[in-house]
Amino acid sequence: MKKVFAIAILFISAAGFSQIKVVETVPVERLGRINNSFYVQKIGDDFTFFYTTQSTNDEEAALKNFTFKNVDNAYQSLYSIISKGFTSSPLNDVKLELPNNFVWLHYIASSDKTTVQFMVTSKDASTTNVSEPLSKEQIEKLFQKS
Repeated sequence: MKKVFAIAILFISAAGFSQIKVVETVPVERLGRINNSFYVQKIGDDFTFFYTTQSTNDEEAALKNFTFKNVDNAYQSLYSIISKGFTSSPLNDVKLELPNNFVWLHYIASSDKTTVQFMVTSKDASTTNVSEPLSKEQIEKLFQKS
C-alpha cells in the first residue's frame, strides 16, 4: 500500500511540474506591405509598423518599428492624419505621441510629388530613426486603401 501511494505521489508531482507548457498565442496578421522596407502587422489590438531606416555612411539600413494599440480606432485615425497632410497647405510636420515613441510625420514637397517620412524618437533612449520617403500611393497600399 505504501508503494502504491508513493508511486501515485510521484506521478502527480511529475504532471504538476512538467517542463513543457502550452502558451496561448494570438495570430499575427500581415496587413499592408511596401516591398520589404515598410510593412504593418497586427497582433490582437496592437499594430506594429516596421520600416527600414535611411542608410547613412554606407551602412546597411536597419529594420526598426513602432507599436500602438487600436484604441478608439487609432489605426484609421493615423491613416486620416497622414492623408490630410498630403493636401494641407502649407505642408506642416505633424507630431504624434505613442506609448513608447514620438512620431513626426515629415512632409517633403518636390516638383513631381509630395512624400512623407516617419521620424521616430524613442522616449527611453532619445534616439531618432528616419524612414524612407513614402508617396501617397504607397501610404494607400500600406493601409490597404487601393
